[in-house]
Amino acid sequence: MDTFVCVARVLGVALLVSGCTGSPEPGVVSPSPTASASAPSPGADPWDGPVTADVEVVAQELPVPWGMAPLPGERFLVTMRDDVTLAVVHPSGDVEPVAASGGVQELADQTVADGEGGLLGVAVDPEDTGPLFTVFLYRTGEQDNAVLRAELDLDGMVLRDLTTVLDGIPKSSNHNGGRIALGPDGYLYVATGDAGDTANAQDPESLGGKILRVTPDGEPAPGNPDEGSPVWSSGHRNVQGLGWDASGRMFASEFGQDQLDELNVIEPGGNYGWPEVEGPGEGGDQSGFTDPVAWWPTSEASPSGIAVTEEAVYLASLRGERLWRVPLLGEPSAVADGESQGFGEPHALLEGEFGRLRAVHAVPDGELYVLTNNTDGRGEPRTEDGRPVDDRLLRVRLTPPE
Repeated sequence: MDTFVCVARVLGVALLVSGCTGSPEPGVVSPSPTASASAPSPGADPWDGPVTADVEVVAQELPVPWGMAPLPGERFLVTMRDDVTLAVVHPSGDVEPVAASGGVQELADQTVADGEGGLLGVAVDPEDTGPLFTVFLYRTGEQDNAVLRAELDLDGMVLRDLTTVLDGIPKSSNHNGGRIALGPDGYLYVATGDAGDTANAQDPESLGGKILRVTPDGEPAPGNPDEGSPVWSSGHRNVQGLGWDASGRMFASEFGQDQLDELNVIEPGGNYGWPEVEGPGEGGDQSGFTDPVAWWPTSEASPSGIAVTEEAVYLASLRGERLWRVPLLGEPSAVADGESQGFGEPHALLEGEFGRLRAVHAVPDGELYVLTNNTDGRGEPRTEDGRPVDDRLLRVRLTPPE
């Protein structure tokens, strides 16, 4: 696919700053004027100013894509939520389905695609070079959400040896979480939702409304806050984005309900406040809840997947139909007086250009890959010359201001 679109946008829209006392006003944080000496001063984002986003359509007509994981050779393994299928997308734009037999058939037999549920997240062991790859998948079943492990043979384009490694995650037609990722420590991180029952998020016995940390076999990982428990953090409504910076600092995106969506820095044992708090809460960390480092009105974000680069965190937004960029200025500290240290002013990219954005992945050369999600029942699928084009995998090259 050679379609190429050049989008030039000015990233300088001022946004409201939310306070941390009383009811927060819709908005996003700005850098603190008392940022530590190790961090650049506020406004020192080297990309502050007009940024050019060159967008290439790599592949299109993907049916409700949800998760993507990189493979060698600039390829991606993509999950299709409702069809319960997988495909390898090549840099040429070719979409090669994994055979609908063996492990894929087993997966389809136990997956229930209902509302926001179905075949969701995917992760591939980055140590594998092929043609055999260890793959982890997150699916919604009849009774629960579960994480499964399988072997992908790219020579035969088959999935086999499907094994459940973690089950019992609450399911519903919404708030299923679903993002999974292998962290820099080699353990598997699993983002779950509250499954529509807000009590799950604060219940230490429930796997819902949590970020979980487990071994590749699904056992609680060594060093978890509570030995023998897979729970890494709690108090989440619906996490769908996980990522780490070069220092190992962990980030997660979270859907709010009616007011504010969040970007959080995740600490082991942290409680992020749901359902008591949406966005920053009164009392901040003194309440026992950890405040987000950035937040937005739900109409401007509804963030799903995220990508973390050396210079920013990028959030793919569904309802907001844009790619948010939150600059990284240095080491963060707790939010104080309504302002976040170590983060620059968020800016929007691709606003309204490609509709709903589900996932984003950064590659070492600085490019971003973005999955659109307009065929999920909540978007407006695009057409060109009367032919459907959605959903699409986009390659985005960002050029900072000169």
